[in-house]
Order: sequence, then C-alpha cells, then structure tokens
Amino acid sequence: MKPRILVVDDEESIREFLEIMLRKEGYEVTCAEDGQKALDLIEKKSFDMVISDLQMPNKTGIELLQEVRNQNNDVLFMMITAFGTTETAVDAMKMGAYDYITKPFKIDEVRLNIANALKSRNLEVENRNLKKELVREYSFQNFIGNSDPMHRIFDLIKRVAQAPTNILITGESGTGKEMVAKAIHYNGPLKDRPFVTVNCGAIPENLMESEMFGHKKGSFTGAVVDKTGLFEVASGGILFLDEVGELPVNIQVKLLRAIQEKVIRRVGGTDDIHIDVRIMAATNRNLEEMITQGTFREDLFYRLNVIKIETPSLRERKDDIPVLANHFLQKYNDRLGKKIGKISDEAMEILKKYSYPGNVRELENIIERTVALEGGASILPESLPPFVETPSGRKMASSHEIEVTEDGIDLDKVMGQIEKELLIKAIHTANGIKKRAAKLLNISFRSMRYRVEKYNLGVMGDDEVDDV
Repeated sequence: MKPRILVVDDEESIREFLEIMLRKEGYEVTCAEDGQKALDLIEKKSFDMVISDLQMPNKTGIELLQEVRNQNNDVLFMMITAFGTTETAVDAMKMGAYDYITKPFKIDEVRLNIANALKSRNLEVENRNLKKELVREYSFQNFIGNSDPMHRIFDLIKRVAQAPTNILITGESGTGKEMVAKAIHYNGPLKDRPFVTVNCGAIPENLMESEMFGHKKGSFTGAVVDKTGLFEVASGGILFLDEVGELPVNIQVKLLRAIQEKVIRRVGGTDDIHIDVRIMAATNRNLEEMITQGTFREDLFYRLNVIKIETPSLRERKDDIPVLANHFLQKYNDRLGKKIGKISDEAMEILKKYSYPGNVRELENIIERTVALEGGASILPESLPPFVETPSGRKMASSHEIEVTEDGIDLDKVMGQIEKELLIKAIHTANGIKKRAAKLLNISFRSMRYRVEKYNLGVMGDDEVDDV
C-alpha cells in the first residue's frame, strides 16, 4: 500500500505544491485547509503521516497534534514552520512531532525528511508487531501437552516469571529448554527488554571472554575496534547461557564475578562496567557430577541454581506424542504447502512406541521430513523413516548370537546389517547431525556420507541442524 499523507495548511499554494510533489514520489495524498477539518479526516481515515502548518485558523498545528496524541493515534507528525517560529516547532517535537520543515522549502531536503520519517515509523511498527508475536508465540497457550509433567512446568513458569532470581533449566537435548526460558521472559516484567542467548558450546574458548564481556581496541591481534560484550547488550534484560556446562573454568571465574558483583571488565580494559542482567542458564549435563570431577565451579553452580526447572524427556510424557505429532503435521502442511489430512492409527502407534533419544526436536524432525516426502492424503507406517520402526534401544546382534550353520551364512549381508544399525544408533545419539555421528563412529565425514547413501539413510540426518 502507498503511504498515506495528510497535508494541512491554510495556504492553498502550499497545499498544492506539497500534493504535487508527494504524488510524484508515490504517496497517497489528502489535503485539509485547517486543523479542525484535518481532525475530522483523521477520525474517518487512517494516515501514516500528517504534514501540518503551525499557524492556522480554527485549530493550530500544535492543537491538532495535542488532540491526535490524546486519542493515542501514533500517526507521524511533520510540522511546517516559517523563519522565526522554529522555537515553536521544537516545542511541537517535545510533544511528539517527528521533525519540522521550514519555508521556503528545499525540495530534496523535504523528500529525504519524509522518507526517513516513514522508514523510521515502519521499523517501529515492525518491532512492535515482532514483540507482540514473540509474546504470543511464547504464551502458555502455545505450550503443547496435557501430561502431568507439562502441567508442573506450566505452573513453575507462571510462578518464576515475575521473580528476578537466576534460573537453571536442565534436561536432555531437544526437550525445549530455550523455549522454557523464553516463556519465562515473555510472560514476565522484562518482556520488552533484551533476551540475549549465548551458546556456550559453540564459541571457541579463545573468543569466549571477548564475546561475553567485550574488548578494547588493540587488546589482542585482530581487535581493531572496541567491542561491546553480550553482558552489556543484555543489560536490563535476560542473558540466557545455553549449555552452560561447556564453559571453560577460567571463564566460569569471570562469570561468577559478574553475577556476584554485577560488574564486568572488557578484555584489555581497566574500567568496571556495571550491568543489570537476569541470568538464565541451561544444560543437558550433570553439573553436580562435573563439580565432583573439578570441571565446574561449585560456587558458580549455586549462583545459577537459585531456581531449578527440569524439562521432562518425551519418554516421560508419551501421552503428549499424538497432540505434538498432529501439531507438527499442521505446521509443516502450512509451511510446505501440503494437505496431508491425518496420521493413521497404525503410524501413530509406531510413533508412540519409539524411544526419541532426541526428544520433541526429534519428533518434529521426523514429522517435517515425512510431510516433505509424503505424496498421499495421510501418513502411513511406510511413510515413516525406517529407524522409527527399529527403536534405537533394540538389542543388536553380536557375534556369539549369530550361528554359522552347515548351510553357511552371507557374511557381507550380516555385516552390512550390523553396520546399518550402528549408523542408525550413531545418528540418533547425535540428534540427526551426521558430522557428529561420524565422530562417534571414528570415521571421516566423507565415509559417513558414503554409508548413509549406501543404506538409504539420507532422510535421517541434517548437517545444518544444531542443538538448542
């Protein structure tokens, strides 16, 4: 839609000039000769911008601005001012006008001011809508599940959302730890403040301190400018430390100081920077065991573990599998332009019996891939990836269980079956990420790709997927 602009001026020549110029720029233009007529138009029709003279009969530009603002209308105001009345225009800006333009007009300047004002408004509206969407997305209504473990999570989120205390979220990979953290954030008093995520396992150790606390120019090779750390970026809001168990011990010490004293110091800096951040941390590791092993500081653990939330595995909430599966079916129907009507009873039974080492994320991955490949009207057992019908917990054949009879055996076939099952188990342990599965099997990624293609396991792994 064309941006809609209302021009308000008691001089007909000014109105005509601005109308012609703005129409050439592609705007939809309406004109009014005084403030009262402009107000009548605003009540009947929405505008993106009002360009109004300051001095007019019936109602001045200032009075028009006041009345529109009293109606909570967020339309942009641009004031027209003549030489000598600039002070009044500045007063208008204090009341909420975006800017002012002076007569006689400099056409290029007017064009630029209007374009910048509309661009700023669009960004503001987009940001506001994004925040509303985030609040909606992470509302309690969007948490899927009616099992007892999920009800306990809902109740705990509601209770801790209003508290300023630090929170530790534990649970297996794929159980939605970050989603819980965001639900707490967007249902709490800091929902309009930053939510900054640090993936502690993804940042190289030599860059971790700089990423978290920032650095000063020249503090190390490559530090060509000052850098603001994520603690500062999150100030006033939430800093979410994902996979906090991966933090090196030397960074744990600095993190502990930041939490205790609410100050940080940039790499190469000498000044303390005060920060006001609520910390949420998540891990799929056993931090108490790491404390015993000396790889995680006990004092940091107690600072993070003020309130603990443990996200249940999908194995602990199997009653939620049908509703989750149908939710993902609808989601990927919409996203992929498919019209798959349902998951058959037989296929649903298979999904309910599967062990889900990758939890909810793995179930979503299975449904997404099935929807992408399915050409029929419903998901049947044969539509599902083969590994779902071969639960990862199934005992694999060992050499003493394979009998060599007088008729002999097909060694290549037997070894191939064992290799295939090992590949399936490794891919599941790695949550579908083939590069990680290759490391688990101590083979090269090229070799992994060859074997995946050999056994037609390509739908199982996605090298672009990563842990949440």
